[in-house]
Amino acid sequence: MKDYPTPALQRLHQGKVRDIYAVDDDRLLIVASDRLSAFDVVLPDTIPGKGEILTRISMFWFGRFDDQVRNHLLEGDLAEILGGVELARQLAPRSMLVRRLQPLPVEAIVRGYLAGSGWKDYQATGTISGISLPAGLELAGSLPEPIFTPSTKAQVGDHDQNIDFARMQSLIGAELAIRVRDISLAIYRRAAAYARDRGIIIADTKFEFGTDKAGHLYLIDEVLTPDSSRFWPVDQWRLGISPPSFDKQFVRDYLETLDWNKTAPGPKLPADIIRQTRERYAEAAARLIDQESMA
Repeated sequence: MKDYPTPALQRLHQGKVRDIYAVDDDRLLIVASDRLSAFDVVLPDTIPGKGEILTRISMFWFGRFDDQVRNHLLEGDLAEILGGVELARQLAPRSMLVRRLQPLPVEAIVRGYLAGSGWKDYQATGTISGISLPAGLELAGSLPEPIFTPSTKAQVGDHDQNIDFARMQSLIGAELAIRVRDISLAIYRRAAAYARDRGIIIADTKFEFGTDKAGHLYLIDEVLTPDSSRFWPVDQWRLGISPPSFDKQFVRDYLETLDWNKTAPGPKLPADIIRQTRERYAEAAARLIDQESMA
């Protein structure tokens, strides 16, 4: 499953999609692979070009929100860091040079619509992460207001667990939890309005944050990509059904048709599913970024 040349740096962590390498005491190199995970299982097939698309979208959003919250991006000479111009050329489109920070042990999830695990929780309890919602809401329905529903951060192969805001406060402190919640909701509202004008509904998304030694808060990892968000086409949204998507929900829907128990190893994907998945990722980038550059 090798989809990019490995840099001669110490790999600190291999995630479901991103690999983190040490540059020095203050900097990291995050490389987005073409791996795809579904139901917290990394699948055996890659989606060609996916890592480059994810990086491009994240870089776009980081720049768009740098007036609101610090982010972890740094500038630097990749050729010098990697020891070669050609290697830097190959890795640059899927790489981010970033600050070394302490990641918060929670994922900051914002939901504007009912879908996924939020829909399942609502059906069972009428709540999501301890937040009571009106009765009678339907699948894919818009919530009265976006809600903040944090979760724990699981290791590869494990499942994230939804938690309530009180639990998040106990994990990271009340003041920091409030800041993360408020920033997450504000970014989501701005991004959702921007994306909707370009034909995309951002049904929900997750953010990750970290802090430096001085306690400053930074937006990290990836931002509003098809991997971290649920993107629906505005013109195909229908209340009461799970809409088609620009994200990996397309793959999840295919996997739901298989006799698979959602544990590793995952099943191989047909070539047509791989192709259509890549097309959806590319279409999301085109709508969000290319339309902006032509405006």
